[in-house]
Amino acid sequence: MNPPPHTYTPGSAAGATARPYTLADLLDAALPQTQCTRCGYPDCRAYAEAMAEGQADINRCPPGGTEGIERLAKISGRPVLPLDPHHGHEGPRQLAVIDEAWCIGCTLCIKACPVDCIVGASKLMHTIINAQCTGCELCVPACPVDCISMKPVTGSLTGWQAWSPAQAEEARERYVFRTARLQRDKRENDERLAAKAQAKLADLAAASGITDPDALAAKRAVVEAALKRAAAQRQPPATPEEPADEA
Repeated sequence: MNPPPHTYTPGSAAGATARPYTLADLLDAALPQTQCTRCGYPDCRAYAEAMAEGQADINRCPPGGTEGIERLAKISGRPVLPLDPHHGHEGPRQLAVIDEAWCIGCTLCIKACPVDCIVGASKLMHTIINAQCTGCELCVPACPVDCISMKPVTGSLTGWQAWSPAQAEEARERYVFRTARLQRDKRENDERLAAKAQAKLADLAAASGITDPDALAAKRAVVEAALKRAAAQRQPPATPEEPADEA
């Protein structure tokens, strides 16, 4: 199994600085990147990290199937296990299909798709980009009018026989890009709200209509505390300092 590209760093945008591969990197590269969550983790990377840390077995990925388990066993040094039926069954790859007659344009399926393969706008009919659909099925329960179904498209081919490394890499890139976009959108929205709050705080009496000095002071304390919490949440987690070398 080839290692992931040198420019790939899980959880960040493409083009990140290369670093030595970890066991989690290699396990992640062996997963099909459908981001289906059937393994019980929020994405393929989280599952890979859990396996690397010994917190999850290697037999929880139905899209990878038996061959996928064998790949993970070879990388991790663990014995091959049968696919855990609690997490699904190996089968043909499926594509999501939207019944255009029933689609109400709610956009909930767009928000649920981990690889941005659904296009559309509010109150307009949505469409699946077949070449980019990973068959994750996450859009199906998100639809409030039950207009999405899954259609098998690979005949008798299952697991890695129905899904190529190139498709897995494209799915990974789309997922990483989507994750970065959502994080950026949230950050920009938080900054916009913080700027709006700061502007009101500058002339709180006029913005709030409060004239009582004590009530105004209490309101100011609440707003300042909220801004402080929001600023703390936007800060990246601190990196533990390495211990100094002893003489």
